[in-house]
Amino acid sequence: MYRFHPSVRWSRGYPDRQQIVSQITQLWKRYGLQERTKFNTKVTSVFQDKQSRWIINDPSNGRFDGVIPAIGSCGDPKMPHIDGQEQFKGEIYHSSRLDGKTAEGKKVLIIGGGASAVEGLEFVIHTNAVSTSVLARSDKWIIPRNPIVDILLAFNIFGQETIFSWIPESLLRLFFYRDLKDLAPTSGGLFTGTPMVNSDVFRQIRDGKASWLRGDIIRMTEHGVLFNHRAKGVPKGGPGREEEVKGDMIIMATGYHRPSLSFLPDDVFQDPYQPPAWYLQVFPPAHVSISAINCTYTNAIGTVGSWHIGIYTRLLLVFLVDPLARPQEYWMKKWIDMTRFLKSRSPVGAFDFFTYSELIYWFVFCVAINPFRWKWALFVFFGLGSALPLSVVKEEDRLRNGLGMGKKYS
Repeated sequence: MYRFHPSVRWSRGYPDRQQIVSQITQLWKRYGLQERTKFNTKVTSVFQDKQSRWIINDPSNGRFDGVIPAIGSCGDPKMPHIDGQEQFKGEIYHSSRLDGKTAEGKKVLIIGGGASAVEGLEFVIHTNAVSTSVLARSDKWIIPRNPIVDILLAFNIFGQETIFSWIPESLLRLFFYRDLKDLAPTSGGLFTGTPMVNSDVFRQIRDGKASWLRGDIIRMTEHGVLFNHRAKGVPKGGPGREEEVKGDMIIMATGYHRPSLSFLPDDVFQDPYQPPAWYLQVFPPAHVSISAINCTYTNAIGTVGSWHIGIYTRLLLVFLVDPLARPQEYWMKKWIDMTRFLKSRSPVGAFDFFTYSELIYWFVFCVAINPFRWKWALFVFFGLGSALPLSVVKEEDRLRNGLGMGKKYS
């Protein structure tokens, strides 16, 4: 699972709620955030006063120089109602509600074929289910949980499908899918969506403990799911063979609702610069003092970790304290336009998918394009050496103030 801080260590690929809360609590206490945290406060509006300081809901909460909306991309679980659901005699759970549950001795049906399905499959494996059937509407790329493979795939600095994309796709089919090539997507390249990262799925299928079925849910029955099993290449809703897939437990791997950013000012949503089409994907051109880290993320591939969170945060700090390093709205929009042009041949939107190497290119370009950001390079990329650039900024401010130049945001 994703590590939100360098010190975080998971004991398994998909930690349970207790592990996650424990790690968050440790960090919360380590950085003394007890006195700086206000719980049970719903944010309904974020706006600026006349001095460009941010107000959250109302002035009683304080005034701030910058805002990081840390709401993520996964909100409340999606739990769609399926015809016949009331008839099913077994248990039904969302994939996020499995703590304290067990599948021991049961036949489990997992509805959905994305990352949540893999999460459900890991639960099933660790609780010794008799068998598991994954019922997926479409094929999705699966890659091994291997840092070397992830790094190699992330080397696609273009962040999109290229004429060479067939090479890693063919290698995955040959060496990872092997006898299960039928499960590999026929449409939708590897560099168009977030792949599932798991090395156990195929082993479970080969050992006969799991099956991966492509098709459409028709309805639930007393003892399982009536399923339209489609052949490879047949689109969603297309013809297939109807069959009842029996099970004692159903796991709804149906994903999550995306949390809303509607509490932000209206001018950050002006077309054509709406999220995720923001500067470096997280800075809205209208307000460089907002950094929506991981909130505008859609799809990506690479070695996921906490590194980029630190860089985004430190860039925000640089933009706040150094007026000469702060990007102007005009140039932020030009960068967005340039990225759209460079990825104009991508089958998905320019900011709907990126690789980690493309993300690194974004960061390097951002620092390199403005000479006043060079002094911040070590701080931005590694969190080192903030004292020297801060002293330089003070001298720059002294000179600018002497010349009568203001420090307002641009």
